[in-house]
Amino acid sequence: MRTKRYLTFATLFCLPVFGMVVPSQAGRLQTQSSAQDKSKPPAQAQNQSTDTQTANSSGQQKTMPPDRQKMRPADLQKAKPVKESALNDYYKKWLNEDVLYIITDEERNVFKALSTDEERENFIEQFWTRRNPDPREGGNEFKAEHYRRIAYTNERFASGVPGWKTDRGRIYILYGEPDGKESHPSGGSYHREFWEGGGSTSVYPFERWRYRHIDNVGDDVELEFVDKTFTNEYRLAMDAEEKDALLTVPNAGLTENEEMGISKKEDRVNYGYMDQTTFQRSKDQPFERMARYFNVQRPPQLKFEDLKGIVTTRITYNQLPYSLRTDFIKLSSDRVLVPITIELENKNLDFKRELQFNRATVNVYGLVSSLQNRIISEFENTITAEYTDEFFEQGKNKRSIFQKIVMVQPGQRYKLDLILKDLTSGYVGSMSYGISVPRFEGEELQTSSIILANQVSAIPPNYEQLEQFVIGDMKVQPNVKGEYANGQFLIPYFQVYNVAYDPTTLEPSVEISYLVKSGDRLVQDIEDAKGRSVQFTSGQRVVVVRAIPIADMPPGKYTLEIKVHDKITDKHLTTSAEFQVIK
Repeated sequence: MRTKRYLTFATLFCLPVFGMVVPSQAGRLQTQSSAQDKSKPPAQAQNQSTDTQTANSSGQQKTMPPDRQKMRPADLQKAKPVKESALNDYYKKWLNEDVLYIITDEERNVFKALSTDEERENFIEQFWTRRNPDPREGGNEFKAEHYRRIAYTNERFASGVPGWKTDRGRIYILYGEPDGKESHPSGGSYHREFWEGGGSTSVYPFERWRYRHIDNVGDDVELEFVDKTFTNEYRLAMDAEEKDALLTVPNAGLTENEEMGISKKEDRVNYGYMDQTTFQRSKDQPFERMARYFNVQRPPQLKFEDLKGIVTTRITYNQLPYSLRTDFIKLSSDRVLVPITIELENKNLDFKRELQFNRATVNVYGLVSSLQNRIISEFENTITAEYTDEFFEQGKNKRSIFQKIVMVQPGQRYKLDLILKDLTSGYVGSMSYGISVPRFEGEELQTSSIILANQVSAIPPNYEQLEQFVIGDMKVQPNVKGEYANGQFLIPYFQVYNVAYDPTTLEPSVEISYLVKSGDRLVQDIEDAKGRSVQFTSGQRVVVVRAIPIADMPPGKYTLEIKVHDKITDKHLTTSAEFQVIK
């Protein structure tokens, strides 16, 4: 594949170099996302006065079109529970046995409020779908593993009650096989670890489980289960002293410090006091033990579960307005890139004073699925806008922009569900969109979407990490609403496919015309007979960027019509995009 760059940054568009708008340190906007693309350097152009700020991003289920709601999301999620006696035995068992440890309180209330078996079956199906680690594959790995763990606990931990009801069963069902296990099934003589104070004592049967990491609990999690009744019913211990059978026996089972008279056993027994000369670990401090004891028994949390739940239960909100655009870039014969760009007006966000900054935070959850409900892409992101008092009023008039690029098949239809939530106000904006992907078939001239941009810049030579707005060798930040003011530049970015090459020069020869129209009236006619707006070529792909000045154009709606003429094959192509001039 031959790739050739035609212009340098200094000569791009044959226009003056446009200054890059960089948010000041005092008024900056940040995001985190995982949408990333790798590229190489080209040209750069951008509006000198733009009211849109970009974010550094990082970025993983179905709604109806928007409908304005007057209530807050929390109000919509408060389902009135019904009596459990209204459930038949099958649903009682599912609720109180099968998913007892992993269902959240909110989900439990919603399930108990359902009135028909059809609704309950749909809820159960969605319950497992929400926890499926890879919905793209057949089956549900989480569900299969969950029921395997239940069967394992019933086989290994039963003690007069089914194994799933025991404390060991609960922890095993929630977190699986521990990374390390120490077992003392008979109890008896035990020499304490140095962090327990050392010394020998007699203990009840106990087990010590270790997990390298548990989400929302921490790293190096250590749990002890003690069988004080010698019936194989091990109980989760909050305190390491619970396994000590001689704890209340005077002058027996002393620690090393107690044997030396440095500390007193009654202080350890009555007040849980451990002399500071011991090597007690930070995770063994009383409040750390207490927090760990309760945290490990909570249902696992889904990231942004409130937003994902909105999609799953098909609730629609429009309390937080936002704008969206999707574009289509041919990647190969069977793959199309779809940049999904979201824009928020900061004036619609609720800012909260934190330290020296006024900060607004918005969570984003997105889901792209096929018409057969097969998940193609799922993503989450956090957008944060923050300004000092000096720049706060100015910052509220700006916009926040985020982009996720997904890869899909040409000629297919997809559904995009988006949920945005302002964490300060609690307001939510949710919408569903249809995405119809073009095919890019045949030998005729074809183009990508025309992306009307706020700025187009070269990728730095040392650029190694993919991120939002990156298309090939350029970083293209769309103007989502297509709104420009006099004095700005209209910057169309697009790609032309199936362009022929001169066999002698091995270069394309294209002529491009840019016509700006207001209705049927021609406002501007810019001819590029030599194809100077071609930035570079790769195979039969030609990348075009042009800066068109907007001057003395009254406010209103306009059409940018672009005509491409391949002078080698004498093929023609016309495409267009709408934009608006504002005051």
